[in-house]
Amino acid sequence: METLRQADPSPRAQKIAQALRERTQARPGIALVLGSGWSNVVSVLAEPQTIAYGELEGMPQCGVAGHAGNFLFGKLGGVDVLILQGRFHLYEGRDMAEVILPIAVAAQLGAEALVLTNAAGGLDPSFRPGDVMLFSDHINMTCRNPLVGLPAGERPLFIDMAQVYDAEFRAIFRAECENCGLVCRDGVYMQVLGPSYETPAEVSAFRRLGADAVGMSTVVEAIYAHYLGLRMAAISCITNAAAGLSEVPLCHEDVLAALRQRERALGQLLLGAVPKLAAVL
Repeated sequence: METLRQADPSPRAQKIAQALRERTQARPGIALVLGSGWSNVVSVLAEPQTIAYGELEGMPQCGVAGHAGNFLFGKLGGVDVLILQGRFHLYEGRDMAEVILPIAVAAQLGAEALVLTNAAGGLDPSFRPGDVMLFSDHINMTCRNPLVGLPAGERPLFIDMAQVYDAEFRAIFRAECENCGLVCRDGVYMQVLGPSYETPAEVSAFRRLGADAVGMSTVVEAIYAHYLGLRMAAISCITNAAAGLSEVPLCHEDVLAALRQRERALGQLLLGAVPKLAAVL
């Protein structure tokens, strides 16, 4: 069972951040978490420096296909960035401290802004595979909160959640989607625990609750990043219609295949948006 003490990643994050400082001179102001299908941006990263998670004491390794498990330092459009190439998921049996650890490390390194990306199933019947959805809000259906057990007093734990996703950042991404030929939606994302996909009855219930897309990551990271005071955008690439909205059975390989069709455009989206995000920090 997860303990309260396990929920605080700060001590481990401080040690990992110090180890990274000893290996790189980079001091990025923007961090990006690359979910499944978003790794093409790595190909346009200038002056890249790769440090694998496995090379750092205390840093877990990724265990899901499509998540390489690297800290990547470099420049996008001339802006210093930290790319977190891979994330950890609650459905892997990870404790919450591991799931939010990459965000904690990014903050320790001085990041002021965060871009979270993922792949998601569409709940809105008008969504099509390959569409991009900007988070306007979220629903946490994991029944877990990353702030549980954090030390009281360092920062307020009872944080307001009305404006988690930065409106100015969303406007920048919306404009860049048009430039990249991507269909852009705004919507509410729901994180479920996973790893099984949802049943048609669950999809129907989630839609009634107000969710437009569903996946197995991102929300708990966003809650923790908001607690840290990071400005933030979160983006889903819609890979499939959720269960009950299509006759095609769902499988992870098909999700990855759908993402490969949009990899280049998703990379260009991040490349175009990052300099504009940096300009408004």
